[in-house]
Amino acid sequence: MNFMKIALVAHDGKKADMVAFVMKRLPFFNRSDVELVATGTTGRMIKHAGVDKVERVASGPMGGDAEIGAMVTRGEMDAVIFFRDPLDKHPHDVDISMLMRLCDVHEVPLGTNYKSAHIIIKHFKTKKLS
Repeated sequence: MNFMKIALVAHDGKKADMVAFVMKRLPFFNRSDVELVATGTTGRMIKHAGVDKVERVASGPMGGDAEIGAMVTRGEMDAVIFFRDPLDKHPHDVDISMLMRLCDVHEVPLGTNYKSAHIIIKHFKTKKLS
């Protein structure tokens, strides 16, 4: 069976939005052909929200963004949903820019807000990789 691998990342000010986004699309995120990777706290929160399986990497400031960037570089990631908080300063802005740049370089769809993420997931809902 082939899988779609999707990364879920959210800044602290956007974690509630990410949980709401995932809960509204729980049947999709729990599909057997969907693999999820999430940074630290975001992963824990979406798991508690009802996602059956999620691989958790380090939190963003501790290298999680870089771990997901490496997966993008290796061609392992089909999409990245990164709910960024554009109104706050982040100590790991360089890592965030790196992840976004790698998505562009490797042509991996990147949703940085609710509406762009909705469009990406709507596209993937129609895909059957099994």
